[in-house]
Amino acid sequence: MKHRIELKRRQLGRLAAAAIGLALAPSAFAQEPWPSKPISIVVPFPSGGTTDVLARALADALSKSLGQPVVVESKPGAGATLGADYVAKAKGDGYTLLMGAVHHTIATSVYKKLPYDFQKDLQPVTTVAMVPNVLVVNAALTPAKSVAELVAFAKTSPTELAYGSNGNGTAQHLIGTQFQASTGIKLLHVPYKGSGPLTTDLLGGQVAMSFDTITPVLQHIKGGKLRALAVTTARRSSVLPDVPTLQEVGLKGFDIGTWFGVLAPASTPKDVVAKLNAEMVKIIKSPDFAQRMQAIGADPIGDSSTEMATRIRDETNKFAKLVKDGNVTVD
Repeated sequence: MKHRIELKRRQLGRLAAAAIGLALAPSAFAQEPWPSKPISIVVPFPSGGTTDVLARALADALSKSLGQPVVVESKPGAGATLGADYVAKAKGDGYTLLMGAVHHTIATSVYKKLPYDFQKDLQPVTTVAMVPNVLVVNAALTPAKSVAELVAFAKTSPTELAYGSNGNGTAQHLIGTQFQASTGIKLLHVPYKGSGPLTTDLLGGQVAMSFDTITPVLQHIKGGKLRALAVTTARRSSVLPDVPTLQEVGLKGFDIGTWFGVLAPASTPKDVVAKLNAEMVKIIKSPDFAQRMQAIGADPIGDSSTEMATRIRDETNKFAKLVKDGNVTVD
């Protein structure tokens, strides 16, 4: 009898241990070291633009650093909000990230309804770089060799000059609106899905001008196909030192550059975000990455998650006023 009771106890003990093991199995799996599979960086613009170039430069270095493939996935549309919405709704496991930009802080005020809250549904990882915007015209637009000549030509032109942007509610759109208010001219706004198709049409003469970031137009400026008239930041660009600022040519109040940074879904574990930040900042601060940024006219940043959150909050407040003053809205 005692032998049977002891045997029964052992069987129950094994069953209990097995049950505990099964209960703990999902938890153990969830705690699998990160990263253990490929990581995706979503770019909310078509390939060829500044966002895409920065994402690929970072992804290349990050894949070597983390030992896992880091792929760049393009999801353009709706002024970069489609890609942001996709990441905001993605699983917060550290495997889906967004290469965000200043455009997202503008969209908050421009779009009447957004399917996500940029500051609540996404958490900052780090700001990758800051890139000045530049007013460029097609070189064939011979009457416009300066900002003053461009304004004079626009006032006498029988048709409205067209300027392209990366979409409704983007920084380029807002700069164009502010430029018109400051000069008293009227321009035709033509929104694109990103810098790639915009630059193609700018070179082809479908639009006369743009206020895009330096990166996609730099080679064409140096090649003589596009003419740079002014940068939109308070300071001149190191890669275009001879090009004045809009403030220098008499248009006060212009200081808009474009920052680009990585964000993750809000539910991403803090330790994963911390590791991402550490790895990315190490890359961004490296001499090799700095050299790559210099070649495309970008200034590397590499700040903390908290500092990026502050940047986003401040930029959102700043652009809210500009959007209200310019009466810029998108349905």
